[in-house]
Amino acid sequence: MASPALRALPLAVAATGLLGASLLLRLPSAANPSPGAAMPPLSPPVQASPGAPAVTVPAPPKPPLEPGPPAAPGPSAAPAAGPPLPTRAGLPTAPDGRHYPLVPADPAATASLLAQVEEALRSAATPATDLPALGHQQQVIYRVLAYQPEQTDRVRAALPERWRPVFDRHIRARREFIAMHDPRRRPANLPAWRIVPPEPAANLLRYYREAAAATGIPWEVLAAVNLVESGMGRIDGVSVADAQGPMQFLPSTWAEPGIGNGGNIRDPRTAINAAARYLVRRGGLKDIRKGLWGYNNSDYYGQAVLEYAALLKEDPRAYTGFYHWEIHFASAAGDLWLPVGYLEARPLPARTWLQTTPVGAPPPGSSGY
Repeated sequence: MASPALRALPLAVAATGLLGASLLLRLPSAANPSPGAAMPPLSPPVQASPGAPAVTVPAPPKPPLEPGPPAAPGPSAAPAAGPPLPTRAGLPTAPDGRHYPLVPADPAATASLLAQVEEALRSAATPATDLPALGHQQQVIYRVLAYQPEQTDRVRAALPERWRPVFDRHIRARREFIAMHDPRRRPANLPAWRIVPPEPAANLLRYYREAAAATGIPWEVLAAVNLVESGMGRIDGVSVADAQGPMQFLPSTWAEPGIGNGGNIRDPRTAINAAARYLVRRGGLKDIRKGLWGYNNSDYYGQAVLEYAALLKEDPRAYTGFYHWEIHFASAAGDLWLPVGYLEARPLPARTWLQTTPVGAPPPGSSGY
């Protein structure tokens, strides 16, 4: 949480997936207009490098079911396996056995894969053990396509109609974040962070709804801010402006009467409730865009948060995918995955880190720039 005069890029905006920007301080400028100003046009996305090598991809999905609550399996039914995800021999893996997600070069294959992933993430029949890989696959597809306008159009055309509005919101959100930073200034160093598992999904959902009931700020907005600011608490670190905790408060803002209330700035429940109170103070009950402007002085930021919040409002089951998004850092060395267990006490050259952690490097075709 920052003052309206100065705000560092949120940790997760700078790292996760949501922007991939450098950790430099931002001042309001023509690129970050004042509240109420018309949204400026997005800069054209950077064209990606040539397509990836051939990978194993799943078969086209069956026609999707109409949206609605997933049917509960019978008492003796075993969970159905999630869809097969693209893989290739020889890829480095994380301690949990997962590798960096692959994105097919063929748009029809990408559309088929994405439709199956979106369906599985919303299905109560999908085993919980499959969800981390599915969420990460979803995240990387949208990260890559946001930089590739022509490929985006081809994939969208091949998607079942059901998933096109979902696809559009994800792509718009990513491009809003991309527009917030200069691609010529991607950092060469990785941050001094620790990447930790988030609170259980059910706990976070309870905190969002508790804060919404207490303040009137929609729980979907609070979840989207938590996602953008710290990857739902995965990033344990401090921004260059000294913003801290899962909702990225400046200590001075936290200390304001009625905001932190003497609680722990790093505690998820306390921070989420404080963020809701802060959004109220910044006018969020009358105009949520105004409240989000108080959180980060950029209409790009506010619009992106609202795209993610709309996905949650339109289908709360979208929360499962967001919860399983990983921490990505858009560096000069590529769109790097910082898995749980990443721990650096001081900034480190990305290329040095990759020598010992090759799983963090995107395979060809899995980085949009």
